[in-house]
Amino acid sequence: MNTLFKAVLLLSFLSTGLIQSVHASEEAKVEDYMPSLITKTPLEGRLLAIKMVRKTIGTIQRDPEIKQTVRKEYEDDPQLLMYAAELVAIEFRTIAIANKYWR
Repeated sequence: MNTLFKAVLLLSFLSTGLIQSVHASEEAKVEDYMPSLITKTPLEGRLLAIKMVRKTIGTIQRDPEIKQTVRKEYEDDPQLLMYAAELVAIEFRTIAIANKYWR
């Protein structure tokens, strides 16, 4: 199975899992780590983007053993790491827009 196919499959799985796992009770948890997209600086925005991606993955895959197994796969695959960086960039773009690019 090639790397791109694995990444697309992983993202499809994550999207499906996210849709199925978000419930009204979890919305309160989101507010705990992300009360707003508004940040004072671009650096704060980038750190928030990283946190958003991490929390999304944690919401989808709650089993720590499975998370460790997946980490072993992507730590040796630079392409999968690039996909993870792309997810952070997408979240950062959303935050930048919300902050009117810190103008």
